[in-house]
Amino acid sequence: MVRKFLYFVAGIAILVVAGGFVLNIWSRELTELALVPSTEFVEQDPLADNAYQDPEMWFSRPGKGTDDPARWQPALREGERAVPLPSEGDTPDFAVFFVHPTSFTERAAWNAPLDDEEANDRARLFIRGLASPFNRASEIWAPRYRQATVGAFLSDSEDAQSALDAAYADVAQSFAFFRDSVDEDTPIVIAGHSQGALHLLRLMREEIAGKPIADRVAAVYVVGWPISVERDLPELPFPACATPDQAGCILSWSTYAEPADPSDLLEAYSGSTGFDGQPRGESTILCTNLLTGGIGGSAPAVRNLGTLVPEDSLENGELVPSYVPARCDSRGLLLVGPPPEMGNYVLPGNNYHVYDIPLFWRNLQEDVVARVEAWQSPAA
Repeated sequence: MVRKFLYFVAGIAILVVAGGFVLNIWSRELTELALVPSTEFVEQDPLADNAYQDPEMWFSRPGKGTDDPARWQPALREGERAVPLPSEGDTPDFAVFFVHPTSFTERAAWNAPLDDEEANDRARLFIRGLASPFNRASEIWAPRYRQATVGAFLSDSEDAQSALDAAYADVAQSFAFFRDSVDEDTPIVIAGHSQGALHLLRLMREEIAGKPIADRVAAVYVVGWPISVERDLPELPFPACATPDQAGCILSWSTYAEPADPSDLLEAYSGSTGFDGQPRGESTILCTNLLTGGIGGSAPAVRNLGTLVPEDSLENGELVPSYVPARCDSRGLLLVGPPPEMGNYVLPGNNYHVYDIPLFWRNLQEDVVARVEAWQSPAA
């Protein structure tokens, strides 16, 4: 198995906070020139109806064995306090559907070919670091899909939207296969980051809301994508998770260290249109604090059970307890205090988008199990 760690992020890809929420080091004009495809969008042939029956169409799925990147388990840093993992018998059965973030950075095409080895290798690394907190699940499914290239998030053109629509079509098709493959009594968890989160938000509205599958959803983790509490959340089929023992709800956060400068993100956010058709404006962003298990609030570093910290070589990482605190500010951003040392991929303004999940790796592992248990034993 490839041993390079998640935090290998090629070139400019780390500058993108999906869906047009872009933080520029260069001018916007130079960024677009470097990354936005100059060719017209070419409509993709639909995948075969049975495409996702092929195990090769999945980065993670039952039966992958040691080749499954989502099954990676980091070690606890030597000398740190141990936090016991739940034993196999104590963990309920549940299935996870995980959509990886953008790993295709080329401008030769608007969508990644399924056989692009560089994009696929990078996607496996992302899944290894971002989906592994869900490794207590009995099943983890992470599809290949013809993702939109990074430049699609830097353009308002019809071609860019067509690329996103094409990527979503693959995600929706893979979800249908996942839904039909998992035992109907098994609760499911839906998760994704960046471009993956974008597609999940659409999936919830088009393929889950008002359908029987909604009753099986124990939790939805839409990470690294701002959700407006006023303009978006009422249009989604689940409420925000307000308590640690709540099931059938949504968790979302965007992470910054302090002093935080989210001006570029907030400018793009305020000018965008919510799911209700109204401008998001200065509406509050949904902020889940995994150290408290609810919306907003503040918690000291001692509540952090384990941050996944990369080694300098980027070839591995370790869990370090009590590494960062977390508090949600009035805008709905998750702040982690002074900049923690996580590697070279912190975005301008102390934006820790790349590390949204690793900063709270062990708390997320605990959180998902608790929500599945709550789904299985609803309060009277």
